[in-house]
Amino acid sequence: MFAAAAAVFCLLATSVCASAAELGEVSAKSAILTTDDGQVLFEQNADEVHPPASVTKIMTMLLMMEAVDSGKASLDDLVTASAHAAEMGGSQIYLKEGEQMSLDDMLKSIAVASANDAAVAVAEHLGGSEDAFVSMMNERAAALGCTGTTFVNPNGLDTDGEETKTTARDLALISQELLKHEKILEYTSIWMDTVRNGEFGLANTNKMLRLYDGMIGLKTGYTSTAGYCISAVAERDGMRLIAVVMGEPDKESRNADITAMLNYGFANYAMTDILAEGQELESVAVDMGVQDAVAVELADQTAILMEKSEAEGITREIHLEDHVQAPVRKGDPLGEVVVLSNGKEIDRRDILAAADVERKTISDIYRDLLSYLLMKKQVNWQN
Repeated sequence: MFAAAAAVFCLLATSVCASAAELGEVSAKSAILTTDDGQVLFEQNADEVHPPASVTKIMTMLLMMEAVDSGKASLDDLVTASAHAAEMGGSQIYLKEGEQMSLDDMLKSIAVASANDAAVAVAEHLGGSEDAFVSMMNERAAALGCTGTTFVNPNGLDTDGEETKTTARDLALISQELLKHEKILEYTSIWMDTVRNGEFGLANTNKMLRLYDGMIGLKTGYTSTAGYCISAVAERDGMRLIAVVMGEPDKESRNADITAMLNYGFANYAMTDILAEGQELESVAVDMGVQDAVAVELADQTAILMEKSEAEGITREIHLEDHVQAPVRKGDPLGEVVVLSNGKEIDRRDILAAADVERKTISDIYRDLLSYLLMKKQVNWQN
């Protein structure tokens, strides 16, 4: 009994108890581990179609964030609960028909307490009707490349004869897109809060926020048909990972699998910068330019995901033009950085001009010549 408890503690502890060099099967029906830019580190039946329960709400939140960031909606907007929204069961904030709440509080209620009634109220507010909003959800999923997803409502509850279906891979895709709206993390990382002027308490359904070091969200889900599901996001040392499991038999299995997957990712992979620490790119001389040189920059500074064993043998080769003729336009290619691991190329990035440099005119040349002659005359006079 003590050994079993110790094993569970090892999985849920904030540090890795044992080496995570290998990750075997997980108990979930479907699982995937990715970076926040979509690189897959582990997958198991990731394209199998299953119900996601309340993890559905990551798409609801994505459409909310896109509406706010595009100016189509404001977090200060008042959302009015319909009779339909108020009748939702499961996790809820017990909205009453006609009750008004800010979009900000609705988002908080969805992200933290997984409020089904709030999700429907927001859907009706942003889409005009729940059906119209569900169409928006499905259109957005298709645009993201989700091939196994069909939404039937904004909250993931089972309905008569209909059920939202998706895959672990698709949920990871939606999560990646949601994370582009950094403000969502202000909501998904909340442990406890209130709405209705402090009269109604919210507690986060994602208990991994307190169980796993670096956990910052994202959304849990459970129904009797879906089992226990989660899309979990954690960040350490500048690397952000997304772990998705679907169809877990219980919370303990869900938490253990998520912990094992994230531990595997953080133990075995690291983000490597394109340039070494302290390494800088030199300016390039410009012939016949109104400036003598132009500063340069990397076209893409995104760090490279690498196995830690490979990262130890990293070298960089910088190939840069000695000089260029004016005019120079911002974005002109002037070289490249080649990144190698133990002598093998793993990436290369273009080096671009960071600004415009115009070509000298006849007047500029005359002025330079006159300045040179005057300076030479002054030197001769001093001698």
